[in-house]
Amino acid sequence: MARHRPHQSAARLPWWLFALGLLGVLTLWAIVADAGYTAIFTTLSKGVVTTLWVTGVSFALAMALGLVLAMMRTSGNAILVQVSTFYVELMRGIPILVALFYIAFAGAPGIVRGLNTVLGPLIEQGWIEALTVRNFDFTWRAILALSLCYAAFIAEIMRAGIEAVAKGQLEAARSLGLTRAQTFRLVVAPQAFRTVLPPLANDFVSMVKDSALVSALGVQDITQLGKVYSSGTFKFFETYNVVAFLYLVLTISLSLGVRLIEQRLGRAGR
Repeated sequence: MARHRPHQSAARLPWWLFALGLLGVLTLWAIVADAGYTAIFTTLSKGVVTTLWVTGVSFALAMALGLVLAMMRTSGNAILVQVSTFYVELMRGIPILVALFYIAFAGAPGIVRGLNTVLGPLIEQGWIEALTVRNFDFTWRAILALSLCYAAFIAEIMRAGIEAVAKGQLEAARSLGLTRAQTFRLVVAPQAFRTVLPPLANDFVSMVKDSALVSALGVQDITQLGKVYSSGTFKFFETYNVVAFLYLVLTISLSLGVRLIEQRLGRAGR
């Protein structure tokens, strides 16, 4: 029987996690023991709620739009395939920060004008007031931008999951008299879900990090609060240590959760 050598066992240990844990402990100790770090942490922790809110709402909207795009791309209809492919390739080719600025400053006025046109009869009757660009909160502009950008990536993940279902199963479902909607709900969706869940979870972790871009619009997330605090106190080193610490806690916790999900799905699939 082959014996495991000590250095092989040591190589399998998650040293990267130990190193990150040590950095986290040192930063946490500084936050507890140092009054300056404590003040920074207290200020920046208020942005955690905004970061999670922006990420959660954006991801939910991106999931909904991504599913629609994925179904369009796998529909077999030439027009729907071309339209959805155009959207996916366009949004994947534009940097998220550029899309954020475009939607926030160029798209928002157009959206407001469009809504005023649609709601024109109600506005003329005096039932509601005409919308203005100021009514369009920057937080929601950021959420819209992240949703539209990530929908393109999520659409590709879902498309791959749908196409991974064996065609024989689709033919069997049709031979049993199931409609397209029933086939998708009862046959395709359950199997595709298992396939796409891990990459979707990874995309959620990526969105947590990319949500820092909304600070460019002045949204009061972790990064924006850190920017304001450091510019007022000139404690850039300490402030951005705490900013990095908060993001690491969020992303590493989520990443470990994703790995746990993947392991459970792997065991369930055996």
